[in-house]
Amino acid sequence: MQISNPVLPGFNADPSMIRVGDTYYIANSTFDWWPGVRLHESKDMVHWNLLPGPLNRVSQLDMKGNTSGGGIWAPDLSYADGKFWLIYTDVKIVNGAFKDCTNYLVTAEDIHGPWSEPIRINGVGFDSSLFHDDDGRKYLIQQTWDFREYHHAFNGITLTEFDTNTMHLKPETARIIWQGTDVKLVEGPHLYKINGWYYLFCAEGGTQYEHQESVARSRTLDAQSFEADPHNPFISNFDTPDTYLQKQGHGALVETPSGEWYYASLCGRPWRHETDPAHGVRGWCTLGRETAIQKVEWDEDGWPYVVGGHGGRRYVEAPVDAIETKAPADHSQHDEFEANELDINWNTLRVPFTEAMGHVGGGSLTLRGQGSLSNLFELSLIGRRWQAFDFDAETKVSFEPDNYMQMAGLTNFYNHLCWSWVFVTWDERRGKRVIEVAQNDFDTYTSFLKDRAIEVPDEAKAVWLRTKVRASSYTYEYSFDGEIWHGIPVTLDAAVLSDDYVASRYGGFFTGAFVGLAAVDLAGYGKEATFDHFDYREL
Repeated sequence: MQISNPVLPGFNADPSMIRVGDTYYIANSTFDWWPGVRLHESKDMVHWNLLPGPLNRVSQLDMKGNTSGGGIWAPDLSYADGKFWLIYTDVKIVNGAFKDCTNYLVTAEDIHGPWSEPIRINGVGFDSSLFHDDDGRKYLIQQTWDFREYHHAFNGITLTEFDTNTMHLKPETARIIWQGTDVKLVEGPHLYKINGWYYLFCAEGGTQYEHQESVARSRTLDAQSFEADPHNPFISNFDTPDTYLQKQGHGALVETPSGEWYYASLCGRPWRHETDPAHGVRGWCTLGRETAIQKVEWDEDGWPYVVGGHGGRRYVEAPVDAIETKAPADHSQHDEFEANELDINWNTLRVPFTEAMGHVGGGSLTLRGQGSLSNLFELSLIGRRWQAFDFDAETKVSFEPDNYMQMAGLTNFYNHLCWSWVFVTWDERRGKRVIEVAQNDFDTYTSFLKDRAIEVPDEAKAVWLRTKVRASSYTYEYSFDGEIWHGIPVTLDAAVLSDDYVASRYGGFFTGAFVGLAAVDLAGYGKEATFDHFDYREL
């Protein structure tokens, strides 16, 4: 078998990979999407299956009002003492001097849950991880955030002992163990003890095209005791602009039962417009930051290196002791909404799906109109990741709006600033339901059809809506019978839904594009829209 990277396509950033027995687990960041923390499992590192999200109660995670790109940053999954430990950070602010982040701990005896109520740990910095030493002591390792304008914001890696009797930190033990290299922006620490050495793996350089992972080691956990690997970066694509994978860095190391080593890291797969210069524009990552796995070996001096060079490989040898895992061939999804809860592939923003948003089951999804797609507090939207560059997605919606403030339809969505959708609404000039396409590009909202909005026949009980995404661009279509489809003459630039586009003007650029269903009622009457299926088909 071969590992084909990325192993977790679409928005699956900041992987924390561990092995328990013969099974590998990966935890990924979810930021402001619900449920909190994304989990996958595999026995071969090639095929991965999605697990239920561990943070599924508001008592564990309250993100209402969180700005886009805030929320869960870089969770850390570990296993010790017969249970799983999950450290996660809830970040409230993404722009400016402050992050207002809080780190929490939950545990579970079974990866499927139930997961405990959270223990509040601290707020020193984000990207926290828990290290279980071989002497039974435990330590929290974390990026240190310095808000003072006369200091560098990334103030090294802080280590603090964790007391398992009180289940709290010992603040008096806190010390900075490494300041990072001259690349700066040191974050995402994971600590390992191997052959008597403490190895510290950290991300540096930010999480765009200069991203990298660096390694340092020490015989002790004393302050400032770590020395950098002379061969850093351990993994990076800052100097390999033409490789298939880009942005590799932040991640975690794992040993197989037979003693092989692998490293899971985030990565990106940019595409370019035909007019983009190959090296002048590194590209647009509409699928967000994904997860790749590389094979690792050790040199004669005890330093780890990525097999094939620090640029990584698209195809990697699977572990020799891999146990073949059954998983879907791709990430296509067809949902008839028969179950009384949302399918595991669906996500909501900031809060769980509740009666305030609508209800599901019995063959339909009803969304109750709330705020606009730019609303950070009350939003009736469910979405799933783009996980392929080319796909079609469609739905059928029954909706009877009374005024133009009531809208329901199919959306391609990045965050509250950048999104578009095709939707049914009311045109008071014609006294008719109409279909419109609109886009929000930062602070510019555009209705593309205006006086050309497509009239919905009075006898039409429902409208079928479809989007066709083709890497660099996408379009919308409609049908009144589900068989004859009509293209809408609007072609949208997919780059607007990319990490790289959002990063040009906003600090929370960490997620990736979603496709989903939404209902809006700005008039405040909670007008309901009923969707009787959703189909996402990768090409």
